[in-house]
Amino acid sequence: MTARVLIVEDERELAELVQIYLQNDGVESSIAGSAEQGLSLLDSETFDLIILDINLPGMDGFDFVQKLRRTSSTPVIIVSAREADEDIVMGLGMGADEFVTKPFAPKVLVARIRALLRRSRDGSTTVVRFGPFQLDINGYTLTRDGERVVLSSKEFEVLRHLALHPGRAMSPHQIYSEVWQNEFGDVTSVAVYVRRIRQKIESDPRRPLYVQTIHGSGYRFNPDTIQAGGAV
Repeated sequence: MTARVLIVEDERELAELVQIYLQNDGVESSIAGSAEQGLSLLDSETFDLIILDINLPGMDGFDFVQKLRRTSSTPVIIVSAREADEDIVMGLGMGADEFVTKPFAPKVLVARIRALLRRSRDGSTTVVRFGPFQLDINGYTLTRDGERVVLSSKEFEVLRHLALHPGRAMSPHQIYSEVWQNEFGDVTSVAVYVRRIRQKIESDPRRPLYVQTIHGSGYRFNPDTIQAGGAV
């Protein structure tokens, strides 16, 4: 798989170990020892995915993700020794796509990277139009009246999955299993992403028009909002 990965990690030995495993898997990578250096590299180079530590000198990983998500939907995997639930929820809530706790097996991290890259590149020629929005599956973008709405990779995947199955109520477990491609895990992540999606597309997130809650069943995409000929 041809790809370029940015490793933002101040532990040089760990960063170089991950870099070796990525190189053995055919993935190019660059290392940044701080969030500031990582953002500087992103200004001049293009990367397909970012591996990010939280505890960094200067700007921390949370601030990095928050700043990144203002302009970019590049997939982010947080790698951190901090495993408290609030840290995981905060990282995902700010726009990270995966959270891996240290210590970890490098080959497992590489497998997650491959899976996330594969999902982010997977697409078809489908375009779903609803309200003022256009969800371009192949282009991996969401626009509102022609203006791009910045979504993280996982936000896009959750919205895409729901929009491609309008009217179908899906439980959080179903969504987690199909989008994360993992039957077991933190299913509460689904609610975090649904809330973030609503904040970006709903006029009133408390009374969602597009991504609706079906009590006792989960979530569904409102089929009445899809424009005629909106899915091709």
